[in-house]
Amino acid sequence: MPRHVPQRTCIGCRTTRPKRELLRVVRTPEGEVLFDPTGRKAGRGAYLCPDPQCLDRALRARELGRALKTELDGETVEALRRQLAALVMGADAGGGER
Repeated sequence: MPRHVPQRTCIGCRTTRPKRELLRVVRTPEGEVLFDPTGRKAGRGAYLCPDPQCLDRALRARELGRALKTELDGETVEALRRQLAALVMGADAGGGER
């Protein structure tokens, strides 16, 4: 019997993909917004493709703030862009296995 694969929708491009192919963004109980590579941090989460264009689309359409139920300031947005770049570079180097 085939094993169930959890599916999630990218809030940037709206495509449905297996959960392990997407990156989780979380708003922690303390209000901090960051990427959660393990997918286990406590807080409200949303999923994005590991593509800077999906992050840009989600920010432009205000989908990320809406999904996390928070306002995103410029400093938080820049931190997310840096984190995404680091995660994508790590995955390209072979260190992106979760």
